[in-house]
Amino acid sequence: MRSIRTYNAISQKGLVLFPEAQYKVDSVVGEPDAIMLRSHNLHQETFPESVKAIARCGAGVNNIPVEACTKQGIVVFNTPGANANAVKELVLAGMLLASRNLLDAANFSQALDTTLETGDFNKKVEAGKKKFVGSELAGKTLGVIGLGAIGANIAHAALALGMNVVGYDPVLSVEAAWRLSSDVERADNLPSLLARCDYVSLHVPANEHTKNMLNAENLEQAKRGLVLLNFARGSVAEEAAVLNELENNRIHKYVCDFPSPALMGRDDVILLPHLGASTGEAEDNCAEMAARQLMDFLKNGNIQNSVNFPNLRLERSEGFRITFANDNVPAVLSQVLAVLSEMNINVIDMLNKSRGEVAYTILDVEHQPTDELIAAIAAVEHVFHVNTF
Repeated sequence: MRSIRTYNAISQKGLVLFPEAQYKVDSVVGEPDAIMLRSHNLHQETFPESVKAIARCGAGVNNIPVEACTKQGIVVFNTPGANANAVKELVLAGMLLASRNLLDAANFSQALDTTLETGDFNKKVEAGKKKFVGSELAGKTLGVIGLGAIGANIAHAALALGMNVVGYDPVLSVEAAWRLSSDVERADNLPSLLARCDYVSLHVPANEHTKNMLNAENLEQAKRGLVLLNFARGSVAEEAAVLNELENNRIHKYVCDFPSPALMGRDDVILLPHLGASTGEAEDNCAEMAARQLMDFLKNGNIQNSVNFPNLRLERSEGFRITFANDNVPAVLSQVLAVLSEMNINVIDMLNKSRGEVAYTILDVEHQPTDELIAAIAAVEHVFHVNTF
C-alpha cells in the first residue's frame, strides 16, 4: 500500500485513478510516498524521508523548493500542457478586453440611469458607445515569448484569427519546434520582437533566468501602443519598467493575471486574480496527468515531466527493478555495475540519462535486490538516492 498526501482541492477525476487497494490518498497521510498539490506553498515544509515524489497539478513550480527536493532525491513533476487550452482562451479574452475596451463599456452600461424613459435611455446608450471605439485583432501582430505548449496554442489561435505571429524562445525544444506552425515567424531577440508587435504575450516559467525578462532596457524598444499580456508570472515583467512605459504611453494596456498594489486603480491596466488555469476542465486534466505520472514513477521508477530529474522511461522486463540518482560526474555508473558484478547479479536491461547536475539510472536485474545490495549501491560515492520496485 502506497500513500499520497494531498494539498488543496485536487480534482476527483485525478484522485479516482489511484486504485483503492494499492493507494491511500488523503490530506492527513503522515509518512507519504508522494505529495500531490496545486498552489500550496511547500517552501517552509520539511519532507519525511518516505517522500519520493511531488506532483504539481499545473505548470509552474515556484511554490515547491525544487533544489532542496533534488538534494533529498525527491522527483518533482509538473503537468505542462494540461491547462494549455484554458490559458490560451484567457489570453484571447485578454486581447479582446484590451482591444475593444469591453470592461469600460460594460461598466458604462451598468451605470446607466434606469429611471429614464426608453427613448432617452437608448439615446444615452448610443451617445455613450462612441467613447469605446476599439480595434480588431485581424491584421495585427502578436509576439509570443515562450513557445511551449501554451505559447504554441496561443500562436496557432492567433493565426486562426487572422493575426501575424512572431515567436521568441531561446530554449525551444525540438519537440516544441515540431508542434509549431511554419507561419510563426522567429525573432532573434526580445528587442526585435517588441519593436514590431502590437500585442505581446508572456509564456515562460518563473525562475532566475526569466526574472525581469521584460525590463526598462528592452521595453524602450517596444512599438508604441503595445498591449502587453502577462499570464506567466508577475516577476517575468519588471513592474517599475511596465509602469514607466504606461506613463509614457508606449504601453497602451497591461493585462496581468497577477495583481499588485502598484498596478491597481489604473485605467490602462486590466487585472485578473490568477485565473489562467481556473477552469474545471483544466483542473481535471492537470490532476489526471499528475496522478498517472506519480503512479508510473512509484510503480516503475519511470519519470515523465520532471523539472529536476531527467525524463526517461524503460518498459518493464523480467526480473526486479532498481533505480538510483547520483551527481552527474564520471564513473558512477561503472562503479554501480561493478558492485552488481561482484555480487554475481546479472543486469537484464538498463537506461541511464542525465540532466544538468543530476543523473538517473533504471536497472532491471535477475534477482530480487537484498538490503546488502541496496546499501552497497547507496555507498558508492556521489549516489544520493536508491529505490527498488
